[in-house]
Amino acid sequence: VQLQASGGGLVQAGGSLRLSCTVSGRTFTNYHMGWFRQAPGKEREFVAAISRSGGNIYYADSVKGRFFVSRENAKNTVYLQMSSLIPDDTAVYSCAADSNAWYRTRWHGSSLDYWGRGTLVTVSS
Repeated sequence: VQLQASGGGLVQAGGSLRLSCTVSGRTFTNYHMGWFRQAPGKEREFVAAISRSGGNIYYADSVKGRFFVSRENAKNTVYLQMSSLIPDDTAVYSCAADSNAWYRTRWHGSSLDYWGRGTLVTVSS
């Protein structure tokens, strides 16, 4: 399976961006989807996740109320709408897919099924 994130770029603080992650090679609806980010010199951190049906959504505290995750199963795509961006949001954002049971703790480990390449988001002050 391939996961490809897109939509990154340079944005001023307070601005918005929408990231997309498209999945190919497997049945999209078999997978819960998650977003992660890694800032320069820092470890990767969880951002948001959405279950197969979209009925369960989970956010990191640092983005709650500013970022919104959604999925469009007909397009095999998961989105991350980011608003009120701050310089600390600067990172490479990537997506992951997991076919196991929905547990929030899984999004804080490294045993997810598939990981994709990221897209760079730079927030200027």
